[in-house]
Amino acid sequence: MTSLKVGDTAPHFEAKDQKGNTIKLSDYSGKKLVLFFYPKASTPGCTAEACNLSDNYQIFLSKGYDVLGVSADSAKRQQNFINKNELKFPLLADEDKTVINAFGVWGPKKFMGKEYDGIHRTTFIIDENGLIEEVISKVKTKEHTAQILS
Repeated sequence: MTSLKVGDTAPHFEAKDQKGNTIKLSDYSGKKLVLFFYPKASTPGCTAEACNLSDNYQIFLSKGYDVLGVSADSAKRQQNFINKNELKFPLLADEDKTVINAFGVWGPKKFMGKEYDGIHRTTFIIDENGLIEEVISKVKTKEHTAQILS
């Protein structure tokens, strides 16, 4: 789906998180970033993915990674998702799809025979210099940490 590939410079972004704080790609300069896009907060697959990453958050930090989730949900919905699942990282409320479109993860999808536009579950690993180190488009929601760290 996305046209971004390994070695590309990650698109600069600036968006509000669940608390209304502005988060920018440059905030992660000097760190590796796991930037994961998911279709909708509090749905089964997205919950499995976010919880898998949150349960392993200390491992990510110990390896020099930070974690940031993005969906088109409202800040309130993102905060409820964090509270309900005790997620340990911020979630961007990208309602206008600025970040989603910059990373090219919005597009046609099929579910139960119906076609619609939505977010393609995709994770980008961005290195300390803002370069894309890996693009994971076939996300295994319950084993996502292993996919990233392998």
